[in-house]
Amino acid sequence: MQKITDSSQSQVLSSSWSQSLSYLSLLFLSIFLPSLINQQAITGPLINAILLIAAVQLGLSSAITIGLIPSVVALSRGLLPLALAPVVPFIMLSNALYVILFAQFKNTSFSLAVLLAAVSKFALLHAVSQGLLASLLPQQFLSSASQMMSWPQLITALVGGLIAYLFLKGIGSKSLSK
Repeated sequence: MQKITDSSQSQVLSSSWSQSLSYLSLLFLSIFLPSLINQQAITGPLINAILLIAAVQLGLSSAITIGLIPSVVALSRGLLPLALAPVVPFIMLSNALYVILFAQFKNTSFSLAVLLAAVSKFALLHAVSQGLLASLLPQQFLSSASQMMSWPQLITALVGGLIAYLFLKGIGSKSLSK
């Protein structure tokens, strides 16, 4: 009996270490990728893929937590224009929405989950950029800020979903059975 208990405790510890290592790796990537690659067209899909991979591999709360970090880091390191500081809470909210909707529908259809999550993230950020940014930013910054928070968000969220799918398929994730 003792041998079974020791074995199961060992498996729990191993699983816990594996989860922690996965979480820290995805968190590390979400913090440092924007600093290494300062291009929205590249970092956006990668961050979105990280969020979906975290949702599948680690669970909803870990994915949401990871989604809160990148925009704060980008703002603090000057990668996100200071004029967009008022939008950061909405970027965090849109990342959480992206992860929550994906997690809600991923067992029904991975592609449907990505589509619903991406469109919702885009709609939230687009609405915020049209409303909040228009009232806060000088006209000279408004066009580029609104552009940054509109269609590129939809595209990077969709491409992030594709990257996540390919990654999860590559590691043989059981979550892709449907």
